[in-house]
Amino acid sequence: MDLTLLSQWLGHANLETTLIYAHADTEHKRRAIEAATSNGRDTLINLSPKRFTIDNDDILKRLSGLK
Repeated sequence: MDLTLLSQWLGHANLETTLIYAHADTEHKRRAIEAATSNGRDTLINLSPKRFTIDNDDILKRLSGLK
């Protein structure tokens, strides 16, 4: 989310005030990922290149026609 918009929404006169609360350290990020996934590794699995590989010729032809 745009911090300027968030700052205005919260009624902060200074963006620096919002930045105090918006800062997330590595530990906060790790806990958020673990809470959002069942074992913390699902996120990496879902980003696997194999997931985005298309080897079906019919689908490839349809996708190439979407230019």
